[in-house]
Amino acid sequence: MSSNIGMMDSAYFVGRNEILTWINNRLQLNLSRIEEAASGAVQCQMIDMTYPGVVPMHKVNFDAKTEYDMIQNYKVLQEVFNKLKIEKHIEVNRLIKGRPLDNLEFLQWLKRYCDSVNGGIMNENYNPVERRLKGGKERNLKGSHKSSKSLQANNLHNSASGDTAAINKNTVSKQGKTGVAAASGDVQGLSKEITDLKLSVDLLEKERDFYFAKLRDIEILCQTPEVENHPVRVPVKPIFTLSQMSAYIHAYLCRHYGAFPIIIFGLRTIHLDVIH
Repeated sequence: MSSNIGMMDSAYFVGRNEILTWINNRLQLNLSRIEEAASGAVQCQMIDMTYPGVVPMHKVNFDAKTEYDMIQNYKVLQEVFNKLKIEKHIEVNRLIKGRPLDNLEFLQWLKRYCDSVNGGIMNENYNPVERRLKGGKERNLKGSHKSSKSLQANNLHNSASGDTAAINKNTVSKQGKTGVAAASGDVQGLSKEITDLKLSVDLLEKERDFYFAKLRDIEILCQTPEVENHPVRVPVKPIFTLSQMSAYIHAYLCRHYGAFPIIIFGLRTIHLDVIH
């Protein structure tokens, strides 16, 4: 399945908001950013919804915060892919970093795959909240049997020192709470703005590549003997000259200065490289 979805496929032009709406509606979640799905738990449950019962949800950790816990989720997902003979390699090391573009591309592919299986129709008999709760209870029960004895010993040891530590902690936290709250609000706002800008740049680059590939196909077609002397080739020829000039400028500036999309060109948005 994955080999039939190229980078120019329409699946990779599905926007961030559409992906988030798809996830939230299907799984009854409230995600606001693509990076919130970086743990792999959402992807596991999407496959579980597409193939009910195939994913061992008791192994899926929706509270995963560390890279180790996230990797365990992706191991579960890859095992299910292998079981279902889904030929898709998961770039785990890139996804767990929480990069918006990497996670967006994987979710775009996942949406296309799930829609191809169920026709884009939601499984009305699937209760996502119940499946998450059931999986979490099974996982917690297994963990509690292993750790109950050690917890009892630690509680006896820490009860005496805990009261003194709590008093000191409360005193310090009250002093810094106001400043931290204000700073964290600013940081979150700036982080969201940066994420949105990165996504915009990435989508513009994809759109540029898509239309450039179409233009190149037309150019190759016009060079065939059947079309070379056709009257329609005359008004089209200047477009090829313009695209070639843009390509040369693109290659030179990209090599020396990097890239940044700022200019709207002929057909649609074209990515022209400029000095930062």
